[in-house]
Amino acid sequence: MYASREDIGYDFGDDSKVGSKPIKPNPNIDGGWAWMIVFSSFLVHILIMGSQMALGILNMEWLEEFNQSRGLTAWVSSLSMGITLIVGPFIGLFISMCGCRTTAIIGGILNALGWILSAYVSNVHYLFLTFGVTAGIGSGMVYLPAVVMVGQYFQKRRALAQGLSTTGTGFGAFLMTALLKYLCTEFGWRDAMFIQGAISLNLCVCGALMRPLSPKDLSEKYVVRSDSEENQAKAASHSTETIKSNGMTIKSNGEEPEKKEEAANEEVLGSVQHIEIGGKSGSGRSMYGLRILKTVSQLTVTVRKGFALWYSSYFGAASLFTNRIFVAFIIWALFAYSSFVIPFIHLPEIVKQYNLSRQDNVFPLTSIIAIVHIFGKVILGIISDLPCISTWNVFLMANFTLVTCILTLPLMQTYVGLAVICALIGFSSGYFSLMPVVTEDLVGTKHLANAYGIIICANGISALFGPPFAGWIYDITQKYDFSFYIAGLLYMVGIIFLLIQPCIQKKQPKEESTEEAQV
Repeated sequence: MYASREDIGYDFGDDSKVGSKPIKPNPNIDGGWAWMIVFSSFLVHILIMGSQMALGILNMEWLEEFNQSRGLTAWVSSLSMGITLIVGPFIGLFISMCGCRTTAIIGGILNALGWILSAYVSNVHYLFLTFGVTAGIGSGMVYLPAVVMVGQYFQKRRALAQGLSTTGTGFGAFLMTALLKYLCTEFGWRDAMFIQGAISLNLCVCGALMRPLSPKDLSEKYVVRSDSEENQAKAASHSTETIKSNGMTIKSNGEEPEKKEEAANEEVLGSVQHIEIGGKSGSGRSMYGLRILKTVSQLTVTVRKGFALWYSSYFGAASLFTNRIFVAFIIWALFAYSSFVIPFIHLPEIVKQYNLSRQDNVFPLTSIIAIVHIFGKVILGIISDLPCISTWNVFLMANFTLVTCILTLPLMQTYVGLAVICALIGFSSGYFSLMPVVTEDLVGTKHLANAYGIIICANGISALFGPPFAGWIYDITQKYDFSFYIAGLLYMVGIIFLLIQPCIQKKQPKEESTEEAQV
């Protein structure tokens, strides 16, 4: 059912040499520093995604403090979650220009600033700016590099590595729920957010651990992935294919434009170096000016290269959007994430409505989701890495289970029934660890940052509108039932797109080959 990017016939311009084999592969790929990258990503998921999953605690505090409607107050949490993911494509541009490490460190500072400023707001509208926008953008600048770096450092055990790193979401939801509940009880929600902002500065440490791989190591990793002779033949043929656009024939790998650009860049730097050498006899002030000019020229070259890669991924001849299965993946992401977010935001209110607060205080339902979510990610990652198992099929089965739970949840009005459904939601939502793996299989390592940025952007739109929509439905009907039903049905539409596109994609090559034979 699942076709990789080689089978689909898309080539996004990987400049690695498929025919050559590395003599000495980097020991840090699938080992060594790769596990430090997993640890760093694990902490990022605890501090960012885990704290966002615990926002239901703060949401109740904001309702009491500002006395606003549930729909309006839910926008604070939705903005934070949504913007974290929506900024993905733009963070991909930052990564292309500055690298994952620098992007993550800047994001850590911005995220902490957003939490701290939120402790001093006077109404809920200021929270939209300080917590929703500022902390949200900072979270996005750390989250995407954390996912991309794991994908770069692992080849053989990608699903397991992503599963281990993303278990931080489950651990974080469990820990942050308990922490925020304790801090709000002891110090109030304002001091709780200030303390959380100080804790979030540890994101800068996580970013510092993201040591980049050299381009040579990345190309070697790609060669290892293409060691099958069949894939080598396909990749070699696809790299020489041309794409006809507007009556012009353009090389799909885009080698010649890159060579011309590199030659122009080298000419600029060479001229600056020549001026610097020729001016050594000049004054110290002139030499200092030349060094500044050289630094600016190098920075300009880096920015141009990063922007060219980012632009070609979205708007070039070999755009990511020419991959129909990837487009179906985006449509699925537009509906999927809200079905997971809505329970976290509104479950505390549902428990209160059903008079189950006493049982929920002993063991919160959101903590059940978080704990089982940890095991779900690891187990689904291990299963997906088995040679006889298709990652795509595991991904689809988990989605079917989750949408069934979302549609069933309103029917449960006892603590035991809700606990069972929440446990199933936690386990099946472990498919989040497979999303980077599926994305990398579709577009390759080189375009993983931009492609996954698009996917999480679609998830962000889903998270942005999901909880406020559920709150708005409650304000009208005084029930959350219809919110879950509508979210589940939209989620099912996204899954249907995932099922239809691979079938269409398989039929098209057969039709094209038949037409060529007739000609």
